[in-house]
Amino acid sequence: GPRPAALHPFREFGVPGRMAPSTPGDILLHIRAEQMDLCFELATQLMVALGDSIKVVDEVQGFRYFDMRSIIGFVDGTENPVGRKAVGFTIVGDEDAEFEGGSYVLVQKYLHNMSAWNELTVEAQEKVIGRTKLADIELDEETKPSNSHSALTVITDENGEEVKILRDNMPFGRPGAGEFGTYFIGYARSPQPLELMLENMFVGRPVGNYDRLLDFSTAVTGGLFFVPSADLLEELADRQPGS
Repeated sequence: GPRPAALHPFREFGVPGRMAPSTPGDILLHIRAEQMDLCFELATQLMVALGDSIKVVDEVQGFRYFDMRSIIGFVDGTENPVGRKAVGFTIVGDEDAEFEGGSYVLVQKYLHNMSAWNELTVEAQEKVIGRTKLADIELDEETKPSNSHSALTVITDENGEEVKILRDNMPFGRPGAGEFGTYFIGYARSPQPLELMLENMFVGRPVGNYDRLLDFSTAVTGGLFFVPSADLLEELADRQPGS
């Protein structure tokens, strides 16, 4: 059958030693709730229903960390669009009528070198991110380096208007194993702004001016998926034999 117009395998970006790798999958289950037990129960039921028809290649249990902060201590998702703007930036419209109401989601699993990160002063960390750590205020243009994370993840269209994505990043980790990470989850109306962000981060804008955060963070997975609308999911279910 037809495919979503912009769906394609995850595109790798970067150079040796600083790569956004592709680790393909067919199905992504993004489960979230206020209570962990609800997520666990739904995941369990889904695994029973899917049975031997799938092979799980990655499973990450994230958690809320203080006041919506990432493992590295900065507030995450500050620039997310809200309300009607969020819908406009994330939901496919009549540009792909058969898949209207859906969205694209790009996911990556990052591991952080916390010992190296914690050796930086707070001021140095703020220049890596481009925001203040405690108050979560964007640094002014004179102070914010061009290779800061926030500088390189701003995307504009041909008219100079900013194109937003909706982040739902989750911290994860196992202190006993020395594992500290961020599971990046970005929703958008098209993969293009997500891929431009990765290109800016891993290749640089201009080339070589890469995201300083990548000196402390390593991407270990990467996948791009289409998220069907609830209506399309029901329609697909109705098409199945015996439904």
